[in-house]
Amino acid sequence: MGLILLAYVGTLSASQDSDFIAAREAFQTGNAKRLDEYAKRLNRHVLWPYVEYFQLRMELRTTDIATIRSFLARHEGRLVADRLRGDWLKILGKNQQWQLFEAEYPLLVNKDTELMCYHYQRRLEAGENTVWADTRSLWLTPGSLPDSCTPVFQTLIYSGQISREDIWTRIRLALEEGQTGVAIHVNRYISGNEALNAGDLNNAAKNPLRYLDARKNTLKTRSDREIALFALLRLLRNDTDRAYSQWLKIKGQLTVLDRSYFLARLGHRAAMRHDSRALDWFREAQNTTQPYPPSDTILAWQVRAALRVANWGEVLQTIDRMSLTEQQVDTWRYWKARALKANGYVLDANNIFIPLSGEHSFYGQLAKEELGTILSIADKAYRASNNEVSAMERNLGVQRALAFSRMNLRTEALREWSWTIRNFTDAELLAAAEVARRHGLYDRAINTANRTVSQHDFNLRFLSPHRETLRKVLQQHELDEAWVYGLIRQESRFIADIKSHAGAAGLMQLMPTTAEWVAKQLGIQNFRQHLVVDVNTNLRLGTYYLKHVLSTLDNQPLLASAAYNAGPGRAKRWRDNTVPLEGAIYAETIPFNETRDYVKKVLKNSMYYAKVLNHGQNSPTLKERLGVVAAK
Repeated sequence: MGLILLAYVGTLSASQDSDFIAAREAFQTGNAKRLDEYAKRLNRHVLWPYVEYFQLRMELRTTDIATIRSFLARHEGRLVADRLRGDWLKILGKNQQWQLFEAEYPLLVNKDTELMCYHYQRRLEAGENTVWADTRSLWLTPGSLPDSCTPVFQTLIYSGQISREDIWTRIRLALEEGQTGVAIHVNRYISGNEALNAGDLNNAAKNPLRYLDARKNTLKTRSDREIALFALLRLLRNDTDRAYSQWLKIKGQLTVLDRSYFLARLGHRAAMRHDSRALDWFREAQNTTQPYPPSDTILAWQVRAALRVANWGEVLQTIDRMSLTEQQVDTWRYWKARALKANGYVLDANNIFIPLSGEHSFYGQLAKEELGTILSIADKAYRASNNEVSAMERNLGVQRALAFSRMNLRTEALREWSWTIRNFTDAELLAAAEVARRHGLYDRAINTANRTVSQHDFNLRFLSPHRETLRKVLQQHELDEAWVYGLIRQESRFIADIKSHAGAAGLMQLMPTTAEWVAKQLGIQNFRQHLVVDVNTNLRLGTYYLKHVLSTLDNQPLLASAAYNAGPGRAKRWRDNTVPLEGAIYAETIPFNETRDYVKKVLKNSMYYAKVLNHGQNSPTLKERLGVVAAK
């Protein structure tokens, strides 16, 4: 009888899940009648609040306030209520129903830019004079902004709070990012002959070299100079020397600020290409009566260029010029301490290393090693009890996230999970992480366990599913288990069927061409791409390719990790031409943001996996894993 009841409940759940998916599709296609039909079957489903949301959202523009507020009250504290409140606020803002808007806006948790700009509209209408200070960073966004922001900035421009120089600054930022449409949009606030010439801008975008050759002696207006700088930056994206050559021809027609601006970007691109001239250009950009204010990104690459040549004095001076916020990033705290130590200020260096060493990051671990200590994970271990885990499984937010996951609605599952755990204590986070692990949601388990502040369970942070399967293939290739787990954790968070936008698939995120090549090397007959998401096949193919990359790159996990993400050719090219590089410096000076972050996380993960998998036994330090990268 018990088995029959369980089978019935399982069938009922599957049927209701199917009905929910159909109701969601009806909502997305605007079919209210079909949505109502499915809603009748779902009033006991754990996702019933979403069905209510679908129904109310379709009629939100005409729904009375009492009905909306009744829904918000019944679901207060839930993500679905925050979503509806956000939808309603956008209608209120568009209609300028400011009294209602201001009553609801402070209650919203997830505020987007569109709603923020409606809020600024209301404040301007009320006569507040601090809006420009609060919106300045938004104005200095190179990309496009929602329509709700236009009235805000128009008011600030017409009142003189946004100056002409502020307008040109945003145009320059947009052009620097190749956002010509945004530049033209903002350009309408520049009057008369000073405004950008759209035809010239288009010509510069299409063929910057031809444009510069044609206009090199006719740069008379601000518009001419901005378009010329834009053309130089377009050239600089692909060719440092050609851009520099054109720069020499026109620099005499540019202002001191313009020259400083371009030289800093010349240094930036050169540093990313590990060009030995980079530091000279950075210095020339600053060695003027009117240096253009450098961004933190520019300064970061000046630090990296200085690291490549072991100029510790310049490392220290450049970090000190960063914004206070940027200086607190673990990367720059570590390198500042290293620079202090290299210059003989050991006590000052240790004052930075000591607090940094307590952080569970790549640079936190390196700081620990600078102090002569080794990684330990046992001192604050915490395990959620079965009672805590059971209680967490009964949490309705967790149940909704699990239901979404069960239906393979990953985006909705992630949003619901993130909302539910946002204010959890460490103990609650670890209980939730264990729930996720038991349900095979390894990415949620890892990311949730990562959020703890003082109580940690590193077995959840560094999960090791499929261990027996992986061990079999690792033995064939003599690969370090901790390193491979560290790489898989970063690649896929152990989601077996995940696919990237680029087409990489499975646990080890194999590209189709790579998978096909490895399959041929292994003699796999009748290989098909759909097999890549099979755990056994993916691990077999991925570890073979990883071993191949490792053996061609001096058997260095650092280089192989970079190659796995960005390709072996790039990993080789990023070495220094003439001198060996400390592994940490090689990693920090990788020009691709994604690969630089990836490599550091893979190597950091490896350290923790070595402790978790080997039960705290001695293993190589992070510096030993990073090694020294030989010259080309």
